[in-house]
Amino acid sequence: ALLCRGMQASKNKNTEKAEPFYRLSVPKQKTSSEIINEARNVLRTLRTWRPFTPTEDQRKLFGSGSSRAPQNRPPSVFSLHASSFDLAESRPVSGVRLSPLDHKPILVTFAKDEDSSFSLPKPPADAAEVRKVSSARARLFRRTSQGNYLSAKIVSPDQNEEKLDSEDPAMMSNLCRSNDNCLAEQRSYTPFNDESRQLIFNEHISRSEREDFLKGTAGKFLFQLRGESDQMKKPSTSSSGPRSAGWKRRVTDLEDETRINESEEEEIFWHMKILPILHELEKVEDNIENLCLACTKLYQALNEGNMLGKRFKRRSVLLKTLYKLVDIDSDPLCLKLAKIILAMKVDGRNLLSVCKLAFKICRNEKNDYIIQNDRLLDCLLEVLRTEDLQKNNEALLYCMGAIKFMSGNAVLLNEMVNKGAVEMLLQLMKQINNIKENDTYFSNLGHLLVQLTATLRNLADLPLARRQLICNGAISELSVALEQRMNDKDVCTYIVRIFSKLSSYNDFCAALADCSRCYILFLALLDKYQKQQDLVIRIIFILGNLTAKNNQAREQFFKEKGSVNTLISLFQTYHELDLNAQKWYHERGGEGKNHPKHPSEAEDVLIKLIRVLANLSIHPSIGAALAAAHRVVELLVAVLEYKSVDDCEELVINAATTINNLSYYKVKSSAVQDRKLHIAEMLLKLLMSNNMDGIVEAVRVFGNLSQYHEICDFIIQKKIYKFVIALLDAKNQDVCFSACGVLLNLTVDKNKRALLMEEGGIGKLVDCLRDFGPADWQLACLICKTLWNYSENITSAASCFGEDTDTLLVLLTALLDEELALDYSLDRDVRDYHKLYWEREFKPVAEKLLDRIQSHRSFLPAVTITPF
Repeated sequence: ALLCRGMQASKNKNTEKAEPFYRLSVPKQKTSSEIINEARNVLRTLRTWRPFTPTEDQRKLFGSGSSRAPQNRPPSVFSLHASSFDLAESRPVSGVRLSPLDHKPILVTFAKDEDSSFSLPKPPADAAEVRKVSSARARLFRRTSQGNYLSAKIVSPDQNEEKLDSEDPAMMSNLCRSNDNCLAEQRSYTPFNDESRQLIFNEHISRSEREDFLKGTAGKFLFQLRGESDQMKKPSTSSSGPRSAGWKRRVTDLEDETRINESEEEEIFWHMKILPILHELEKVEDNIENLCLACTKLYQALNEGNMLGKRFKRRSVLLKTLYKLVDIDSDPLCLKLAKIILAMKVDGRNLLSVCKLAFKICRNEKNDYIIQNDRLLDCLLEVLRTEDLQKNNEALLYCMGAIKFMSGNAVLLNEMVNKGAVEMLLQLMKQINNIKENDTYFSNLGHLLVQLTATLRNLADLPLARRQLICNGAISELSVALEQRMNDKDVCTYIVRIFSKLSSYNDFCAALADCSRCYILFLALLDKYQKQQDLVIRIIFILGNLTAKNNQAREQFFKEKGSVNTLISLFQTYHELDLNAQKWYHERGGEGKNHPKHPSEAEDVLIKLIRVLANLSIHPSIGAALAAAHRVVELLVAVLEYKSVDDCEELVINAATTINNLSYYKVKSSAVQDRKLHIAEMLLKLLMSNNMDGIVEAVRVFGNLSQYHEICDFIIQKKIYKFVIALLDAKNQDVCFSACGVLLNLTVDKNKRALLMEEGGIGKLVDCLRDFGPADWQLACLICKTLWNYSENITSAASCFGEDTDTLLVLLTALLDEELALDYSLDRDVRDYHKLYWEREFKPVAEKLLDRIQSHRSFLPAVTITPF
């Protein structure tokens, strides 16, 4: 490492001619990890804080910083009433395939007289038809009056085969249609009055049957019938042709009969369980608590009777009642209503209205607690999973907005992860990514994508969600969305926020580094949104994370066309913004006032941008290229010129660290070498500050720059060496290491060696060797190299090392004893690590130094060696 300037040992061990430690000898080719450890504190990556994202004061569809104009985006605030729903869309979907009518419809003609009325349809004139209808009605009412009506019985095919085969198929079909016609006729002549209908049905139901229904027998009956039908649908494979034909007739007849029974079952359950609850809900004068309780009972009853969804016949009546209650301004009640309406699988305008209702409830943070307890999240996730993206994009927008609001709550956020929301959202994003830019839905789906990415950003806080994001290919989908939506700043901002948060974790950062496309996208965004600080700072932060530990990432980024020019352009832009802000601050009389505690927006960008340059410079070829980039070095030096460490500590120290990294490289036309004296003057200002971190960083840079004679003269001229020697008392390994680097280079010059003794430097070096040697063999080696350079022209050990001679002999002897020096109680890996540096770094230098001292001693006192 350049701080340490290695040793050029004499070829003949017996020759006394010694040379100073100009270079580090490399006895063996070392591994990359050894090289990195060896270059300790010479080339260093930088860390920084992740950009802070403030929480919005209010929950909105689009935040206050949205790039969307209010007139070009869906509203977050809207009025919602019963009239917002459409009853025409609430009709149930029948699973029964209707048979064609046997009779042609009779055209009704009206007389010109306004008082004349039309005649009712006439019954069939055919006597056979009359008998069929009568037979069907008799059979219907005979069945409904039986006491064991609910105990459905499974009949085996063989038992009824003869009876079923003997019946005329046409007659059976007509019978079923006649039953349906009779029921329809009865309903058409009965006024639509719930109480009168209840009386009609009660005439045919016994008290015991009613109790059975109230106990929940209805749902069991329905399953029994379905089970009978399913069993009848599985005939034996060995049945003959005629038996198979008969079997088809039996299955068809049984299905028709089952539908009739299911309809009757549903009708009875409706009157026994559902209708009383609807009557409760119609009592608007009741308080909200009672209405909420009634809604809870209604949901449970509908679930019990398998009436949730679209196939419920009286669905429109139920929904009409629920829609009316929306006008009551109560979030707890609306939450109950939204849950039931969503469970009824509404679509079209009603789906949009109920999603808006859920959005409105979730928008109020105070409702988070009641939302946690009512499982609204399940209903909304089901909407995302099942509804058509293009047909219902606006409904999905508000549904996703509601989920985004929920993700702001820690409890609901964990619930989302456990319910598979991460995978579901990525699937939805994949669907959106498949919509191309020329599609009519492309623009509107951008609004939905904003809500989706904002939710993913919140989910990224959880470890389980992070693992799911990696496993489910989030990086690929987010990159596709970023490329497709490059012109949508809101979408880009949220995706970059996701990457910014996740790139702080090693596993995700490594996965992102492997996505070669991401570097091109990040550079394109930086070029497009150069003055959008909130976007720029996060992209720079991501690039800093990618280049912190991954050499391949450094190469890939550097090789992208215009990568360094983009960084320089950003550096120039935000440097000028910071200069202007500082001038304005001083003009407003800010000299005597305390500087703002936190970095400004411009300073924060510069901090993270310089970090990228420092991290890139770790790579040998990239570091050499950056050292020769005059504009890069000019801007770094400019930071030291106009910015003090008190103004912005992190910015100044980062600039000094990056200069230190670049000064490591000896290249032709090095911009650091060309400006070395000017850099030294700027570092002197940092060295004289009261900031210990700044002082140490300045000393580190002097450790590299002091290889040049002009800088050594500057150090002597400005009395910097006194300051460096004083730092040896800091009792800090890193500080002592940096100070020793400067002293090592100073002692190369014979005329400057005496200064080490004058300032008590020998004693301080010996103290550092005693305090840190057994724990830090790199530092021990550096101290021995400095003493070796210092004692090149030794004539007497006592005159050279003074009163510290005996202590130094004792220390060197003890430190060269492997059993004493190496702590074998340590973990084996740690012990092997220490032994490697002890053997390769410390031992060769210490042996030479000990041999020199002993050969220049006429009298050696008895030495007592004590274990460390």
